[in-house]
Order: sequence, then C-alpha cells, then structure tokens
Amino acid sequence: MKQHKELSRILGRDCSTITRWLQRYRLGGLEKLLEVKAATGAIAKIQGQMLQSLVEKLQCPQEFSSYGQIVKWLEQEFNVQVKYKTVYRLVRYKLKATLKVQRLVSIEQDEQAVSLFKKRFPSPY
Repeated sequence: MKQHKELSRILGRDCSTITRWLQRYRLGGLEKLLEVKAATGAIAKIQGQMLQSLVEKLQCPQEFSSYGQIVKWLEQEFNVQVKYKTVYRLVRYKLKATLKVQRLVSIEQDEQAVSLFKKRFPSPY
C-alpha cells in the first residue's frame, strides 16, 4: 500500500486509479492496461428520416421561430418526445443552424415618454 501512495504522489493520480491500473495489468498485461474504451452514450432520438426532415425544414427561415416549436413539431410529426435542451444542442451546435426570428421594430417613439424614462432611470454609465 505504501508503494501505491508513492506512485500516486509521483504520477499525480489518486490511489484508487493506481489500484485500478494494476488490476488491469494483472488481468491482461500491457495490452489490457493500454486499452481505451469509448463511452457508448445514449442512442440519438433524432436520426434517419426524422433528422433529414428537420434539416429540410430548417432550410426555410419561416418554418420555426423557436426551439419550442421544433419540439412540438417533432412530437406531432413523429410522435417522439425530445427535451428542449436536446433540440437546442442539435440545431445550434451540430447542425449549425440558427432560427431567423423577425423582431418588430418600432419606427416611431414617443419622445416625451423616452425623455420621462431617461429622467426617472438615468444611465449608470
């Protein structure tokens, strides 16, 4: 056990990690010790035809104005429930798509209301 603690200190690893490494080595030698296991992870809920349909819909900027709409569309079209966060990550980071949301911009502003607002809430800058 003293050797494990010394190795742990030298290698900058926890004692349990050193123990696990030694067990692997004893079971299968260097090959087993160096074996890299990939995490399997969960199976994607949105794949195949469902994914292709989503990609096609995202090509039209008017189709979806929110990720919540995509969640509802997937439930209606494919009868699958997907979390908002899952849809957001897929669309935003994997598909690299952004939802084009049109914002209404007021052309005219009530100057008196703006002036009153600025007096009541002065800018801290």
